Amino acid sequence: MTADPGPATAGFRDYLELTKPRLSLLSVLTALAGYYATRPAHDTGKLICVLIGTSLAAGGVAALNQWMERDTDARMERTADRPIPSGKVPDGSAFVLGILMCIAALFLLFAKVNPMATLFTLLTIFSYLCWYTPAKRWSRWSTEIGALAGAFPPLIGWAAGEGRVSALGWLLFGVLFFWQIPHFMAIAWTYRRDYSAVAFPMLPVRDESGAWVAGWSFANTVFLVAVSLLPTALHLTSGYYAVVASVAGAWFLWRAALFLRPTGRDAAARRLFLASIAYLPVVLIALVADRLLIFP
Repeated sequence: MTADPGPATAGFRDYLELTKPRLSLLSVLTALAGYYATRPAHDTGKLICVLIGTSLAAGGVAALNQWMERDTDARMERTADRPIPSGKVPDGSAFVLGILMCIAALFLLFAKVNPMATLFTLLTIFSYLCWYTPAKRWSRWSTEIGALAGAFPPLIGWAAGEGRVSALGWLLFGVLFFWQIPHFMAIAWTYRRDYSAVAFPMLPVRDESGAWVAGWSFANTVFLVAVSLLPTALHLTSGYYAVVASVAGAWFLWRAALFLRPTGRDAAARRLFLASIAYLPVVLIALVADRLLIFP
């Protein structure tokens, strides 16, 4: 009779998955977009610190989020195989890793960048873990709260590059906020049965027809397109950026409008999600390129 070998030892990939690398990469890239949109003076050391600091913060928040939601993750089909509920990474290890990464991020940004960038990083960590994550269990507005938390990374980069946040930085914050509503509504509608199984009171769980979900997604897409065009209206970018933002926005609006139709709503949600993934980098790249190469 052989002895039970016990749980497998967690490997590097398991800990990497704990940091949600794809979602964390989005936070890092939006922070870098904010940084470069300020047209900063060349400073390789600061750039590296911003990159490492935001990466550590994003990864630490992801690990702590999974630690906090390990019970509900275990009960949802799409998350049951995550490192903690699957038993690949022990609870305590995930907690320690997340805390250390967040502390390291704050220390690095404070010591090597500036206090304002550190403050926005702290606000990101606090709003995501202390407000958004608990709100998913009791509030219909959890998606909007999460969008607020997810809109802070560009301000981290902006504060790092400029030492303050001017009008264009706040407009970039608005773009990220409004973009997240249709993006996450499309995801939540697709996985609404999973969220219903753990009694998350999200709009896609409460709205069985999907009409309110689609309407709210469309409204926020309208707000998104409007905010994305304000930089040119305020003479902060050139007309070239406005053309790109207009074309990308019209396409995104079309996808959000198709989500309004009762027939084929599940397929429309998946297409809206894919459109959101394509839209954001196009607009951010256009903004940064315009600021660095075109705008006087």
